[in-house]
Amino acid sequence: MDILLNQNVKTDSAKLNREFISAKPFRHIAIDNFLDMDFARALLDDFPEFDETLAVNENGEVGGKAVHQKIATLGPVWWKLDRLVQDEKFRALISDITGIPGLKFDPDYYGGGTHENLHGQSLNPHVDFNFHPLTRQHRRLNLILYLSPHWDQSWGGSIELHKNPYLPPSEDEIVTITPAFNRCVIFETNEYSWHGFKRINLPEDKRDLSRKSFALYYYTDKRPAEEVGAEHSTIYVEEHLPEHYETGMTFGEEELQHVKNLLTSRDQHLKRLYKDIQRLNMDLNYLRGEFGFDENLESLEPGENDSMELIILKKRYAGLQRRIREFENSTSWRITRPIRELKRALKRKG
Repeated sequence: MDILLNQNVKTDSAKLNREFISAKPFRHIAIDNFLDMDFARALLDDFPEFDETLAVNENGEVGGKAVHQKIATLGPVWWKLDRLVQDEKFRALISDITGIPGLKFDPDYYGGGTHENLHGQSLNPHVDFNFHPLTRQHRRLNLILYLSPHWDQSWGGSIELHKNPYLPPSEDEIVTITPAFNRCVIFETNEYSWHGFKRINLPEDKRDLSRKSFALYYYTDKRPAEEVGAEHSTIYVEEHLPEHYETGMTFGEEELQHVKNLLTSRDQHLKRLYKDIQRLNMDLNYLRGEFGFDENLESLEPGENDSMELIILKKRYAGLQRRIREFENSTSWRITRPIRELKRALKRKG
């Protein structure tokens, strides 16, 4: 570990911990020159090429973000990084910095790995899923190492940490961190750790560049009871309409394209939500037909004579009912109302 990591990170762990726990809008730290510089450059030199088969987005389309999760197979230098981040001493160091003990490494890099984002790509503010889908451990930390050299903040792509992205940007508290080369950002994953990045807009002579990073998530077997939330997948908040939009303004080509992008994003999001509701209703109908479950099952306790299989099915049925209500009461429909009204107005105007 010692030869791969910048030694100042280890010697400054107490100082970094003070910065981490006092950070706003939630606990985080940005550490420059995180790795030995030669090691960081070697990671960049061997960064995997953009693979369209690994860039299929949530809508089943090839997008502008490619993710490699099999880190140890990317070559010797990436194998070394894989060994580093799972090393007990390294995890102990991250615990010292964050104050979170018992960090567990995820060998599957679920949701993590190398991330490459191309020109035009963005990431709406979101909070991450809170339980590992396989181990059921609590997700506690995000560790992101940036590997794009000479990144200019004016190009977009800077990670933004939000206090509350549901608020208009002028009322939100936002911390912006440029993805500088060999900068490591570590932040706690909880029910209010909202983060994302604005659209990458590279100059025409820089379109061969991309936003490159490595992401890793640490877990624990338990977490403080007051921090435990209901299990959920990643929750996104769509971008607000720009605050300078007003009645009677004339849209130029760039402004109109921005509105179209917002509409497309919301349409895709709503389509995914409706698809999820349909799938959950199909599961409910199957359980109703197969086992005769009624609408009030959620309030029923498992019977003394119920088999383990039936108890599990009852709990699954109750959970499906809760998920459907969550979708149907989703803030997505409320937040997208202004966009839908704007869409109808644009259609009326031709």
